[in-house]
Amino acid sequence: MQVVLTDDLDGSDISIRGGETVTFSLDGKTYEIDLTDKNAGALRKALSPYVEAGRRVTTSRGAKSKRTQVGPDARTVKEWARANGYEVNDRGRVPNEIREAFEAAN
Repeated sequence: MQVVLTDDLDGSDISIRGGETVTFSLDGKTYEIDLTDKNAGALRKALSPYVEAGRRVTTSRGAKSKRTQVGPDARTVKEWARANGYEVNDRGRVPNEIREAFEAAN
């Protein structure tokens, strides 16, 4: 499997032309866009008058939200893994390859 990263603006292949993921915020919303080096430069140039006139804002860290669990719990996956010949630690995260094998089997 090959992953091809394309420019979200013009669809060109970033692996050929070079590029990056650019993160920016507007109206309290944060966005990410994959752009070639040329388009990333054009975005920065277009925003530069506003960036220069604006004030940088730091955000305060609020209370962390509790992550909601998706899928089976780690204990269930680890029990299945051991019963099917996988080696897993008693503590810590379940490796992705084991979780994927569990999901494929169930």
